[in-house]
Amino acid sequence: MPRKAEPLTDLRIRKTKPTDTARKLFDGGGLYLNVQPNGARYWRMKYPYAGKERLLALGVYPEVSLTEARQRREDARTLLRDGKDPGAERVAVKESKLRQSDAAFPAVAAAWLAFKRKEWADETYRKAAYVTNTYLVPLLKRRSISTMTTKHGADVLAIISETAPTLAAKARQYLGGIVQYAIRHGLRDDGRLLSLRGAVPKHAKGHIPAATDPTTVARLVKAINAYATPVTRAALTLAMLTAMRPGIVASARWAEIDLDVGEWHVQGRNVDGSNRMKTGHDHIVPLPRQAIALLRDMLIYTEGNEYVFPPLARQGGTLEREQEILAYTRLCQSMRVSIGSDPLGLDVRLSDILFKLEPSTYSYRTSID
Repeated sequence: MPRKAEPLTDLRIRKTKPTDTARKLFDGGGLYLNVQPNGARYWRMKYPYAGKERLLALGVYPEVSLTEARQRREDARTLLRDGKDPGAERVAVKESKLRQSDAAFPAVAAAWLAFKRKEWADETYRKAAYVTNTYLVPLLKRRSISTMTTKHGADVLAIISETAPTLAAKARQYLGGIVQYAIRHGLRDDGRLLSLRGAVPKHAKGHIPAATDPTTVARLVKAINAYATPVTRAALTLAMLTAMRPGIVASARWAEIDLDVGEWHVQGRNVDGSNRMKTGHDHIVPLPRQAIALLRDMLIYTEGNEYVFPPLARQGGTLEREQEILAYTRLCQSMRVSIGSDPLGLDVRLSDILFKLEPSTYSYRTSID
C-alpha cells in the first residue's frame, strides 16, 4: 500500500532548493510541485482516467499559491467524480473562449470578405464590403456569430430596409454568406443557418426612363460637359462615349490606350490576379473620334503618369470610383433619365444616338478653370 504523502507547507516549498534533476514534492490526492533544475516550480496533478494515467497542469508557483493549487485539485476531482476528464474539459473551455473571441461578428465579416476577395471581381467586392461595413457591422458589432439568431438578423434587415431599401436584399445575401463561412470554420454549429427569406420588406421601386431620343441624350451630354471638376467631367464623358463601367474608366491606364489606332485594350485581371472586368477577360474598346480627342486633351495634364484620370491634387493615384459614380448618378437623377442598354450590356442605343448629335454638343472642356 503506497505511503500517504505528507501535506506540503509554504515553508517547505521555500526551503526546497533546485538540484541537478527535477524533484517532485507531493501534497496528496495526485497534486505535486515539480521543481526544475533552473528553479522553476510547476503545479501538476496525476489522475487516472479511462484506464490511463494522465497529467494536468495547475499553474506556476508562486503565482498560484499552495491554497489555490489545492482548490484546483479539488475542482478536478469533482469533474472526475462526474465521469469527466479534467484535461479534456479544460481544452473545451479554452476552445469555447477562443471561439467566442473569433466569432465576434466584425471579425467573421472581415475574414469572409478577405476570403471572397480572391474570387470576386473588384466591383463585386466593393459592393459587398460597402454593405457589410456600412450597414451590417455597425448593427451587429456586439453579436457573436455562434449565438446569433434569425430574429437578430431579421431585426437588422428591417432597420436597413428603412434607410436603404435597395441594399437590404444585398445585406440579407451577405449575412447568409457570413453565417455559412462561420459554420465551415467551426465558429457556429452545423446546420444553424438563419431563416431570412421574406425578412426584407418589399418596397415600391421607382422607374427612371431610359434616354432613347436625341433631345434627351443631348441634355445629358450638355450636363456632363458643364460638370465643374475637370477630371471627373472627362471621365464621365469617356464612360458615356464607350459605355464602359465607371470603375473601369476610373482606373484607365495610358499603357492600355493606343490613340493612333483608336483602341483601348482593357486588361481583364488586375496585377494581383483578381478580376478587373466582370468576366476576367481582356476587352478591346474601339474609341470614337470624340473619345480620342478627349484623351489627347488629357495628355496635357497626365502624360507620363500611369493613370489617365488621377485626382489633380494627387497625380500618383486614380480617380476615386465613387466620385465618378456619384457625379454620374446625380446628373441622371436630376434629369430623371438613364442610359438604355441591351441585355448584353452594349449601349447600342446610346451609340446610335450620340453620333446623330450635332458636333457642337461635344464641345466638352477639359481645361482647368
